Amino acid sequence: MSNRKYFGTDGIRGKVGTYPITPDFVLKLGWAAGRVLGNTGLNRILIGKDTRISGYMFESALEAGLSAAGMNIRLLGPMPTPAIAYLTRTFHAQAGIVVSASHNPFDDNGIKFFSSDGKKLPDAIEELIEKELDQPMTTVSSAQLGKAERIEDAAGRYIEFCKSTFPLQAHLNGLKIVVDCAHGATYHIAPNVFTELGAQVISIGVNPNGLNINEKCGATHTKTLQAAVIEYQADVGIALDGDGDRLMMVDHKGKLLDGDDILYILANARRNENLGTIVGTQMSNFALEQAITKMGLNFVRAAVGDRYVMEALQLHNGVLGGEASGHIICLDKTTTGDGIVTALQVLAVMLQTGLSLYDLSNDLKKYPQTLHNVRLQNNENPRDILNTSIVKQAISSAEQQLINKGRVLLRPSGTEPLLRIMVEAQEKNLVKQLIDELTHAVRLSIKS
Repeated sequence: MSNRKYFGTDGIRGKVGTYPITPDFVLKLGWAAGRVLGNTGLNRILIGKDTRISGYMFESALEAGLSAAGMNIRLLGPMPTPAIAYLTRTFHAQAGIVVSASHNPFDDNGIKFFSSDGKKLPDAIEELIEKELDQPMTTVSSAQLGKAERIEDAAGRYIEFCKSTFPLQAHLNGLKIVVDCAHGATYHIAPNVFTELGAQVISIGVNPNGLNINEKCGATHTKTLQAAVIEYQADVGIALDGDGDRLMMVDHKGKLLDGDDILYILANARRNENLGTIVGTQMSNFALEQAITKMGLNFVRAAVGDRYVMEALQLHNGVLGGEASGHIICLDKTTTGDGIVTALQVLAVMLQTGLSLYDLSNDLKKYPQTLHNVRLQNNENPRDILNTSIVKQAISSAEQQLINKGRVLLRPSGTEPLLRIMVEAQEKNLVKQLIDELTHAVRLSIKS
């Protein structure tokens, strides 16, 4: 089991100004990362960020720390997380660093790393960086200080990459698409990708001001997109989150499709290919597992988090995996979850089959599933709450009532101070009853 102090399932994340999401810590983090990564022989690190206002501060802190460690820096500016993964590979950089808190509100931020192959940094390297953080910070000689350079054509490079994952002779002419960029890092990229492929694009969530990222828009708040699809009589709605690695879609009737629906469409369209095992998570709807098994494909569940989906794909020689939250990994197209690339794969299926998004997803009849988040207080450890007798008894009671009927899952969030409660069953009333009982048990266990 990992003993990492700072790194979670998706880098280091928290409230801006609260340790460790402070300028002094991020300065030293840049230095520590430079010390560790510089030992591997290459001397180039990319830094990209989303659109939240604190990105300026943390970009500068990382730049200073890396320079002090003797690392050269390439600054990408606002770029989607998957773009930074891609550009890290194409620039042959030692690593890519993303300043982003993904789907979180603007007053959170975080730092995450990609290795030279465009995949999440291995746990062992993160642990080495944490060990270096415990050492006194030093500075290389002036002659060895790293230099910083801004890459001016980063967006154009990534736009061309996204388009390259779409069938060569295909086009989106005649399709009307509403794209919601969540006032995030895809605001200057996603509309251009779909427009250049021929679609008529209505763009929303493309006016970032540093404070409005993910605010009542994007993949975590799709009501605006659903209404816009109906208003403009669009064929498809595409919702991305603040850093562009999550995707939700909306069909022409305004119905929301989550990551389970998207994974079902892609697996079904490619069922005769050598896909290996399809990977979902503990949160994937039971109906998805049943449907994929019925296709004659293998399905396994990983722990929640795209890091663990990736690990399972590699373990089982899989190509497709994802989460209900909208992280979808298409390993034959790219190395990480990518909302734009995944949307293009779904649009390609629509073109190849001549079917609407509604028709492609309608056969997946998902079990009613409710996810409720309980916010923790006073630095409560969620695992301590899960081990209290009252919560254990509530879980046991729920499981007894769900035998052969559904599932229950309580787990800590990997990115926020939340305990997530999920209940899934064919009977909606039973789902509501059990959610209420489990939430009550958790609240009783939280220290006042």
